[in-house]
Amino acid sequence: MTNPIEITRILFEDFQPQTIHLFYAFGYSAIAIFIYGTYTQIRKYRRGKDDGSWGELLHRFWDMAKTMGSHRTLVRRDKKAGRAHGLIFFGFVLLFIGTSTITLEYDILEPLFGIKFWYGNFYLWFSLVLDIAGFGLILGLIYMMYRRKWLNLPKLSYARLDRQPGDPDFDRPQYRREDWAFLWSFILIGITGFVLEATRLVWLSGRPSVWDYRMWSPIGAALAHLMQGLGMTSEGASAFRPSLWWFHGLLSLTFIALIPRTKIKHIFTAAASLMFKDPLAGRRLPRVPDDQKNAGYKAITDLTWKNLLHLDACTKCGRCQEACPANAVGAPLSPRDVILSLREFANNALNKKELPKEAELDIHGKDVGQVFMETLWSCRTCLACVEICPVAVEHVPIIVQMRRHLVEQGEMEPLLEKTLQTIHKSGNSFGESKRKRAAWAKDLSFEIKDARLDPVDILWFVGDYASFDPRNQKVTQAFAKLMNAAGVDFGLLFEGEMNAGNDVRRVGEEGLYEYLATSNIQSLSDCDFNSIVTTDPHSYNTIRNEYPDFGGSYEIQHYSTVVKKLLEDGKLKLKKKLDYRVTFHDPCHLGRFNKGYDAPRDIIKMLGCDLVDMGRNRDNSFCCGAGGGRIWIPDPVGTVKPSQNRMNEAGTIEGLQVFVVSCPKDLTMFEDALKTSGYEGKFIVRELIELIDECMDYPEEILEKEVVAEIE
Repeated sequence: MTNPIEITRILFEDFQPQTIHLFYAFGYSAIAIFIYGTYTQIRKYRRGKDDGSWGELLHRFWDMAKTMGSHRTLVRRDKKAGRAHGLIFFGFVLLFIGTSTITLEYDILEPLFGIKFWYGNFYLWFSLVLDIAGFGLILGLIYMMYRRKWLNLPKLSYARLDRQPGDPDFDRPQYRREDWAFLWSFILIGITGFVLEATRLVWLSGRPSVWDYRMWSPIGAALAHLMQGLGMTSEGASAFRPSLWWFHGLLSLTFIALIPRTKIKHIFTAAASLMFKDPLAGRRLPRVPDDQKNAGYKAITDLTWKNLLHLDACTKCGRCQEACPANAVGAPLSPRDVILSLREFANNALNKKELPKEAELDIHGKDVGQVFMETLWSCRTCLACVEICPVAVEHVPIIVQMRRHLVEQGEMEPLLEKTLQTIHKSGNSFGESKRKRAAWAKDLSFEIKDARLDPVDILWFVGDYASFDPRNQKVTQAFAKLMNAAGVDFGLLFEGEMNAGNDVRRVGEEGLYEYLATSNIQSLSDCDFNSIVTTDPHSYNTIRNEYPDFGGSYEIQHYSTVVKKLLEDGKLKLKKKLDYRVTFHDPCHLGRFNKGYDAPRDIIKMLGCDLVDMGRNRDNSFCCGAGGGRIWIPDPVGTVKPSQNRMNEAGTIEGLQVFVVSCPKDLTMFEDALKTSGYEGKFIVRELIELIDECMDYPEEILEKEVVAEIE
């Protein structure tokens, strides 16, 4: 019977002492290079500004561990790639643990304390697990090679919409070379590891403590039998082993040494990015510190250390680019390329011992590594990129910070600049008198309370488009009728309300935003109410997520949540059901920003409609194109707008009758797109409130008053 202590792996048998010493010299050198490379990366991050992301470290670490363990962010919308990455990741982790275990015993515990455990049953199970892990790693790498070479996925192309062919950074071939070098080196390490294992088995095939237990290394055993079948003898394996051993060892050590300076470092930076992510990234933008002289990001050193970490965490997977509405319609923006440009700039400028001159740190412009103004203004700040990024890169906050600098320098579209001036002067984007904000209410058959004068249960924050746009005013009146019919005690701010500032802030006009926010908070603080309702998701987002930073914390709901409750409680009674075939567009600021996916759909079903979701729905909903202030910026003539792209998607639904929205800006954007995309007469665009209004059973006295008002 074989002594269990003999059942172990042979490491340095038949090697001369000088050979072993040389290997350790290479090993320590690789570790030294790795440590120095890590130091330079940390030095780079420390050159960024402070960031307040250090709180709740245990919670952050646990959340990161769950995300990485489940691979939940990687399998979303690309299950095959996510599962292949899982094979690579878990294979790497297990092989790393295995190598560390060998080092722990061979170099530390046994020489210092005489402790041995790497033999017998422990070794056999260890060998089996590592064989399976290594095989999974190779399978994952093979799929990734196939995917990159033969599937020709647009998101894996590095050609840029904001550059021209011939520009030095048009398609950046260095990234393709790096990708393939990473894949080939990793797969060669795995393959040579198995071949080395098989060679060892053939070499020691006459030793029972090795050969009799070969099936605990199933991949290596299969290769060993294949090599014997091809004529390899024990002597031949013994002669072949040293050169293969050195090749495998040096390749592995080189891989380790280069981790901080190549794509491989995403193993660590991605984990750190996930750990320090902001759960409200983009939903809540950062304030400008009181001691900061200039707004926004002008230089690479204006970015925070966490921003710089995010740049390195990007794996170039292209999911953000694939989800970006601006990119989909040919605008010169890829969120990935913004991040990569800034990464290149940071590596060139911040990895040096001494920082370059201030003029050489400017990240705005047309040079290599700089970001174009046109690129930044193409962003709709819809958060599609942030939401889908598997490693929690926060593209939108960085883009908005760069916009803040552009706004401060006056580098923007003239129409946008005029709109911002209009908002500052009148408090709304339409340039209307504040006294006209509630003019739509004059045609109603009932009075609406002034919340500044009388206590109310619910204060209705209406928003600009719902107040001033003639088409949206009809929707606003319909919602007022619903609230009145349900007996809700509600009121308005009337001329005390100003633009909520959500889009002003995402344009980058932080000073104007703070003026609007603090003015609205002051008006709200003068009122007596329990909660806020709004029909505008843009206002909903900033009041809910950003006003608290300015001292305004309120309970606020989108109208869909309020109406659903009123219907469920029987306070709103439907006189009929609709049999329309409809689809619903998730507004970015209600859905992706604030997870308000279900209430509108539940109402649609209560109305009796046949709801058919478009392919891109819920968190993958496609932006209408209005966000980030783009509703105030004209699109280039002849280009397809995001709203038209969305109409084309809806047009594929057979028998579609109504395209349902629940946002004033959506109503404006999609009614225009319905005409320009050629679907007028095929289906209509309606606000959800209008469908509810169509089903309502209003009291007779209200209907009579409305008839009289129409006659007059």
